[in-house]
Amino acid sequence: MSTDATTSKPSVLSTLAKELPFDFLKNITDQFSRERILEEGSYGVTYKGIVPDGEVIAVKKLAENGPIPQHKAFQNEVMNIMKASHKNIVKLVGYCHEVHKRVLEEDGSYYIADIVESLICYEYLPERSLHGNLFGHTSVGWSTRFKIIKGICDGLRFMHRIPIVHMDLKPENIWLDHNMLAKIANFGLSRLFGQDQTRLNTQNVVGSYGYIAPEYLDKGEISKQSDMYSLGLLMIEITTIEKNSPDRKEPSARIYIDKIRREWTPEHIASKYSSLDAECLQEVRTCIQIGLECVHIDPKKKAFHRNNC
Repeated sequence: MSTDATTSKPSVLSTLAKELPFDFLKNITDQFSRERILEEGSYGVTYKGIVPDGEVIAVKKLAENGPIPQHKAFQNEVMNIMKASHKNIVKLVGYCHEVHKRVLEEDGSYYIADIVESLICYEYLPERSLHGNLFGHTSVGWSTRFKIIKGICDGLRFMHRIPIVHMDLKPENIWLDHNMLAKIANFGLSRLFGQDQTRLNTQNVVGSYGYIAPEYLDKGEISKQSDMYSLGLLMIEITTIEKNSPDRKEPSARIYIDKIRREWTPEHIASKYSSLDAECLQEVRTCIQIGLECVHIDPKKKAFHRNNC
């Protein structure tokens, strides 16, 4: 049980159940104020919540009309994060699922409807998303980026042993703590497999353009290899700091991948990273090589099968 160091009293959150009241979350986010927004996405808005004793958490308010039904996203997030307790996976603090009566107006008529409020609370990660750190105004050195890559790989390896497939790995869904420790977040699309199950198929293909594996896009096939494709793109982005810009005409990023394969030669790497020693240069070359193996068009040739990550 966590305590306040000055008073030795239990923290407010430690005295509450995992299921948190909606009004409590509304109050600690200052009525879901825009000034408290940490992240906005298609699945919801994440706010900075400040508990009365000063503890800070992240409060995600799920969207009513997200890419998948709200109740499904809520179930995926809560159940799968609770199963995946690891230093490189964001920690669940609590959740809320409440139904409220609300008076709505449509075409001049008023009616009462049940509104479902679904919220999920996580540990607060002050450095926020990998996307902001990679492509923002700050510069992240190679040693830190290599540490981030290894952290993502460790977290994903742990998930796949459960097995949970994330299905939405991208820089926006990797969050960083004050030590730049990478944590996989946002499990709204994640799938929990049976112990003897290696793949499943769906007709409802949902994901982030630029990171969708070809076999999932073309045939609705979901497996650990789906994550490996996205991981390869992540590794390439982190290593090259060249952004994989999502394109609705190229949801699997083939143009981006071909560009990296063509331009990031050993000579280009040595020129781009001229300040690095031989060992670090080899790390850069290896990360790009593994990344390109992960995004191979043939799933059977992806780096997953070679245990490179």
